[in-house]
Amino acid sequence: MTSTNLTAPSFLNRFIKGKNWRLGITLFTGKILGLLILLAAMKLLPGMIATPASAGETYTPHETMLINTANTVWTLIAAFLVFGMQAGFVMLEAGFARQRETVNVLMECIFDTCLCGLLFWAIGYAFMFSDGNGFIGKHWYFLQGAPDTYLTTGIPVIAHWLFQYAFADTCSTIVSGAMIGRTSFRGDILYSIGITGFIYPIIGHWAWGPDGFLALMGTTGNFLPTLGNGFRDFAGSTVVHTIGGIASLAGAIVLGPRLGRVFKRDGGGPMSGHNMTLGAVGTFILWFGWYGFNPGSTLSAIDMQGIGRVATNTTLAACSGGMVAMYLALWFGDTKGKFDLAMTCNGVLGGLVAITCPCYWVSPLGAVLLGAIAGLVVYYSTMLLEYLRIDDPIGAVPVHGLCGIWGTISLGLFASGQFGATGPFGPDNSAPVTGLFYGGGSGILQAQLIGSGIITLATFVIAFILMYAIKLLPNPWNLRVEKHIEEGGLDLLEHGSVAYPTT
Repeated sequence: MTSTNLTAPSFLNRFIKGKNWRLGITLFTGKILGLLILLAAMKLLPGMIATPASAGETYTPHETMLINTANTVWTLIAAFLVFGMQAGFVMLEAGFARQRETVNVLMECIFDTCLCGLLFWAIGYAFMFSDGNGFIGKHWYFLQGAPDTYLTTGIPVIAHWLFQYAFADTCSTIVSGAMIGRTSFRGDILYSIGITGFIYPIIGHWAWGPDGFLALMGTTGNFLPTLGNGFRDFAGSTVVHTIGGIASLAGAIVLGPRLGRVFKRDGGGPMSGHNMTLGAVGTFILWFGWYGFNPGSTLSAIDMQGIGRVATNTTLAACSGGMVAMYLALWFGDTKGKFDLAMTCNGVLGGLVAITCPCYWVSPLGAVLLGAIAGLVVYYSTMLLEYLRIDDPIGAVPVHGLCGIWGTISLGLFASGQFGATGPFGPDNSAPVTGLFYGGGSGILQAQLIGSGIITLATFVIAFILMYAIKLLPNPWNLRVEKHIEEGGLDLLEHGSVAYPTT
């Protein structure tokens, strides 16, 4: 049999001598033209949409409408992603809880979501985002009298409400994390009203409201005018996570530990979650939802560089947080020499919480470093709670409370000095945010420490008073269930059902 293989020179000779050379030249020419068109588009398109140089250009009404529509669609998609985090919270909390309180966790999360929607529509959004004074908004109750669009974003208020409702719902769900297994459902109703309707939106107004005293801090005529810097929290390390985590700390202290919980210094250790498959899947769902939480906070589809940077920083911080927490548990944990799934999950979540504040202003290297430190915070603060005999079944306080504080402070250290502010028509980097490690001095760090400290302290004091007041109420409205209900299981005695029926 004669071989049909051709060497490279013989193939070229046959191609050149044959009738296919015209086709080859045509294809080659087409590829060159396509490449030139692509290069031209890469050169021209940035100038046609929005860059730091063109962000202040004037647009026609039609162009503005198209940009606002794109930004609104982006904001709504982000809102749907953040809302989807509730499925992650349900799985995480249920998996880390004991089997006999699974239905209680599921019911609590669903109830909080419904209650939060109604309260945030009636009063929460008004308290948080309308004009008023430095402490509270005073308009737009039940969304009445609100303008068509929110401030200068071009986003309809009704779409902005939905996005911020998903944030409020996240904070509300966090609060229950450290209180699992011994909180009465009626007590949960009462503290949820306090957190969702008043504590979260009012304290949140201080940092995110149009005239909040922390947002305007450092400017003439406002709080600490000589400071020269306002408090910054891009997507909510403080406003969402610290408030939720510190409120859950107050609840855990007021409640006391679950019956039968023996701490390490007394010869015991943490109670194991009943279904770590649920916990791990919940972690991944939360991670996925964070791509709405952080990039969505740009409220701008046009700020493509900002969206990409925030998403990348979010990913890297989660990865480094999970790795560090895993190895600390491996080297120093109670199960030394074993890879701890629960601690790894919480390390990932701690990295996500920490990057939420500085995600727009740091470089990928900064995200890796601050996420790694978040893994340290998760591990050692979990050990601290164990030593202090504070029962936190899912790690809500280390992950959300303390990593929220760390992430907020980290902005003053890791802001790279390259990025300024996002906007509906693109980024404005004319006044970049620069942290201490990049030669920016300590001004931003001071502002972050002051803002985080005020919100943390205020949240703890108010939430502690709220929780303690509910604890003084008679049964069945007491914060903690009666002893026989806790021993018999909240699922059956509070809700009349179990998560895993045997028949």
